[in-house]
Amino acid sequence: MPIKLPEDLPAYDVLSREGVMVMSEDSASRQDIRPLRIALLNLMPKKIQTENQFARLIGATPLQIEFSLIRMTEHQTRNTAAEHMEAFYRPFSEVEASGEKFDGLIITGAPIEHLEFAEVTYWDELKRVFDWSQTHVHATFGVCWGGMAMINYFHGVKKHILDHKAFGCVRHQNLAPASPFLRGFSDDMVMPVSRWTEMQRAEIEAAGLPVLIDSPETGPALVEDKAHRALYIFNHLEYDSTTLKDEYDRDVEAGKPINVPANYYPNDDPTKKPQNRWRSHAHLLFTNWISEIYMTTPFDLSRIGTESTDWRAATKVGA
Repeated sequence: MPIKLPEDLPAYDVLSREGVMVMSEDSASRQDIRPLRIALLNLMPKKIQTENQFARLIGATPLQIEFSLIRMTEHQTRNTAAEHMEAFYRPFSEVEASGEKFDGLIITGAPIEHLEFAEVTYWDELKRVFDWSQTHVHATFGVCWGGMAMINYFHGVKKHILDHKAFGCVRHQNLAPASPFLRGFSDDMVMPVSRWTEMQRAEIEAAGLPVLIDSPETGPALVEDKAHRALYIFNHLEYDSTTLKDEYDRDVEAGKPINVPANYYPNDDPTKKPQNRWRSHAHLLFTNWISEIYMTTPFDLSRIGTESTDWRAATKVGA
């Protein structure tokens, strides 16, 4: 089944050319099923690139997805055309006031790791998003800085500044092979990492949260928060094949100190074409997340946030 996108959203053509099943709103309206409503709170500067990355992953599931784009209300992006933002994004304040509910919410990372959470200009509104998600969203997925912000807000787990950037393709270990979110995962896997901060495993576990994926080199990567119906991933399985290259080239051109991303280029040679070694696990993780939502979210959207916080206690959407 396809993901439902506006026909004039750039991701519609991009994903169509890649063979991802996409559907226009007119076509979707003729199907007698309820699509899953998944929202993306996009905090990244390059909005279109990020839209494409997440739409590609959630559009690969065998379900119809209605994809909504949300932005912070007052924060203005300098990297995406105002016309695009006006056409496709809704400010959170408008979504909040509408009272509408979502089966899933993805909160992206943001290039503001050096700031304390309270120093972020939209921190107060983001805290409102976190609280709102508990009554208006069935399941939330915090990515990189977004996941760090959520785990800090709900559990007080601190982020720690690294003395060098964790940057490259890092091997990780599957610590919870029985988890439904890791169904089909290998015992270990490669995951793109690009961050100046970390969350420490001892502090996460002290907060009562299980670490599902971990790396001896770069620490915890995936954490489950059952009480808040959330997953937190601190790395970037959603990245395109060339995203690390783009970041490396950008910093080199700007004269910033940056290491070649480890284990990314063949023989660590940046003149060679990088290979994508994480794509299959990216699709598995998001397919598993969508599947868990489908099996547990209420068919009646109005019941989201009014039932038990146990994912398994809700009613399947197709019932």
